[in-house]
Amino acid sequence: MRLRGLMRKEFLQIVRDPSSISIAFVMPVFLLLLFGYGVSLDAEEVPIAVVMEAFGGEAVSFAAEFRHSRYFDAREYVDMREAVTALRAREVDGIIRMQADFAERIGSPGPAPIQLILNGVDANTAELVSGYVQGSWLNWLQHRAEQAGQQLDIPVEVEQRIWFNPEVRSRNFLVPGLVAIIMTLIGALLTALVMAREWERGTMEALLVTPVSMTEILLGKLIPYFILGTGGMLLSVAMAVWLFEVPLRGSFGVLFAAASLFLLVALGMGLLISITARTQFVAGQVAILTTFLPAFILSGFIFDINSMPWFIEGLTYAIAARYFVAILQSVFLAGDIWSVIVPNALALMGMAVLFLGLSRSRSRKRLE
Repeated sequence: MRLRGLMRKEFLQIVRDPSSISIAFVMPVFLLLLFGYGVSLDAEEVPIAVVMEAFGGEAVSFAAEFRHSRYFDAREYVDMREAVTALRAREVDGIIRMQADFAERIGSPGPAPIQLILNGVDANTAELVSGYVQGSWLNWLQHRAEQAGQQLDIPVEVEQRIWFNPEVRSRNFLVPGLVAIIMTLIGALLTALVMAREWERGTMEALLVTPVSMTEILLGKLIPYFILGTGGMLLSVAMAVWLFEVPLRGSFGVLFAAASLFLLVALGMGLLISITARTQFVAGQVAILTTFLPAFILSGFIFDINSMPWFIEGLTYAIAARYFVAILQSVFLAGDIWSVIVPNALALMGMAVLFLGLSRSRSRKRLE
């Protein structure tokens, strides 16, 4: 009954505090809409200049390859100097130049019949555009050979098979990882404030003189926020599947179990911060610096961990979100891959025991 009373008290505080409801339910919607629609790692509608120094049939046909591609916003120029000026002014991201003898050079040995110049300020976009241009060039050569009734002679032919994300949509990669970031904020940030709020308002002294044990106080804080975090997780998964059409190829039960483990880790971290810092301002700042930012940068949510320097990659093993992001991406895109799920789930379980154990050991029913 004492635990039920403490939980009821905490639920009433949550209902009376609009910020808690906003962090749990409004912020996930905002972040998912922002990253789902506003952030994309795909290069589409790239403005590119197409310079044709001769308007022969071959040049016009090749230029049409870019006009009809969803990857390019082709803009035709007749003078190379105008195209260079547009590139320097950042009006276009690249130049494709077809010289006057374009038709004669096709299929003959010697220099390439087209010239590609790219803006390398954004190296990732430049690499993507270079690959797209090469793909468009090969497609055009293939169509040209088929129309002439010939076989295109390519020494090496690459047949690509893209697994797990055949549409090559960055949204399918970003949205599952964003669920981990949202749950980190809900679990760690909200819980980091609960004990500090009791000390600031002077209600902790009243709790300490009651017959309730410290374990009951901690459970009375954890269980309501666990339920709140679960609601935020369900909302995020629902938006990912039905709004952004991210495939959920694995079991929802596995996803829910892994999310519950990660939520316990986040709650444990937040509770430990709240016990150590007795003011809400300090607790909130520490929670953002030690949980949200590392989860955002070092979890593999956006940046590939294997591409990081070895000492930074070693640091990621201390970030709980790393393990949960791996499970999320596996369950959403590949299915229940137990060789991925089990080791990461065990790591989350160990971290949950560690942080909750530290929180309990640092909690004493005294004012000091």
